Amino acid sequence: MPVRAVAVTTTALLGVALTAPLSHARADEAAGDGPVVVAHRGASGYAPENTLAAVDRAAALGFRWVENDVQRTRDGELVVLHDESLARTTDVEEVFPDRSPWKVKDFTAAEIARLDAGSWFGSEYAGARVPTLEQYVKRVDHNHQKLLLELKSPGLYPGIERQTLKVLANEGWLDRRHVAGRLVVQSFDADSIRTVHDLKPAVKTGFLGTPAVSELPAYAEFADQINPSHSSLSMSYVSSVHAFTGPHGRPLEVLTWTVNDAETARRVAGYGVDGIITNKPDVVRDAVD
Repeated sequence: MPVRAVAVTTTALLGVALTAPLSHARADEAAGDGPVVVAHRGASGYAPENTLAAVDRAAALGFRWVENDVQRTRDGELVVLHDESLARTTDVEEVFPDRSPWKVKDFTAAEIARLDAGSWFGSEYAGARVPTLEQYVKRVDHNHQKLLLELKSPGLYPGIERQTLKVLANEGWLDRRHVAGRLVVQSFDADSIRTVHDLKPAVKTGFLGTPAVSELPAYAEFADQINPSHSSLSMSYVSSVHAFTGPHGRPLEVLTWTVNDAETARRVAGYGVDGIITNKPDVVRDAVD
């Protein structure tokens, strides 16, 4: 799709019981034009990251948007985990002591399902499991939440883009209601995001990184968002991103990560970002309200 400039303003599995659906009255998109707050790996400042408990914690705090990371097991199951290794966030070293370096891709889904993914964070989360992608999106849907899904290290998992879209389709996440405002697929890998766009043009996509302004026209052909680290941001860069129209006919958006303190939240909000990704969504919400 051709890229055109637009006017810019300078102010610009389971183990955890189901919870009640998210209260709309407490949603983070309540009022005003401030940035959307996205709970990074769920509310990972308060519950073990990328678990269903973290999704539920975000819902309990009143947040609609959650972010997660998707990888693939040895036998082809998609699971939600950030690191390529299981060691940091599970007890894999105890359960499988002879399987170093404990890469996700070297374990079957059944083996990963045996692991405790909560005790490292706190004893109250003992027994939490690494969810499959199916389990994760079911919980997000149950909570009436929205999903910023990251394809993690897609170069390790050929075809993960098509497989992820298939899972999302099977779970009802590629219908008009979800695609219109409840789903974004992002990655640090531009080729992976281009593949998602080519396979399912209706799905909104994001590139994680800070491309040079001169490169933004090319990214705008297949990405709706440019999502950089907060440390690389400036007001002029945000304005430059907003000057381009993405593949769905709207100005490119900027979601920045990972902001966990009030001062930084207020700074990037002042730059005009469209969203803030954070481990502590309540801290950010309070700072930018």
